[in-house]
Amino acid sequence: MKHYSVLFVCMGNICRSPTADGVFRHMLAAQGLQDRVTVDSAGTHNYHPNSPPDARSQEHAAMRGYDLSTLRARQIQQSDFETFDLILAMDWDNLALVQSICPCGQERKVRRLTEFCLTQDSAVVPDPYYDGPSGFEHVLDLVEDACKGLMQHVRKAGVGGQPR
Repeated sequence: MKHYSVLFVCMGNICRSPTADGVFRHMLAAQGLQDRVTVDSAGTHNYHPNSPPDARSQEHAAMRGYDLSTLRARQIQQSDFETFDLILAMDWDNLALVQSICPCGQERKVRRLTEFCLTQDSAVVPDPYYDGPSGFEHVLDLVEDACKGLMQHVRKAGVGGQPR
């Protein structure tokens, strides 16, 4: 079986990208694919090195059964472009920042997470940092939908067997 790797990227790596990281890990575990797909998250900025996800992100994720407590913020590194098969930015600004540091030949790996949405219609996963609870719930709605589409993509790439 093929191994696959996905990196989720937002600005500070404390809200959106760790949420996507936790949701996708949960989905992979439910499908028995946690050993076949490496998942990580990073920020374009080094605002919160080694910090846990924002408490509000953790709280809202936990209400849906996702545990983000072990995740820690880090900044994207050049080595990530070699390590990961897919690097998914949360919005246009972070996509542009990731593309600006992407080495030649690795550009095909860099995309937006919302490209994988199956039912939600949003070009980006908006930053909930300055929003109230509804912002964090909206992020989860978008991330869950996109991660379902991402699971289909990973399976098409030859990871795992038939969907459960």
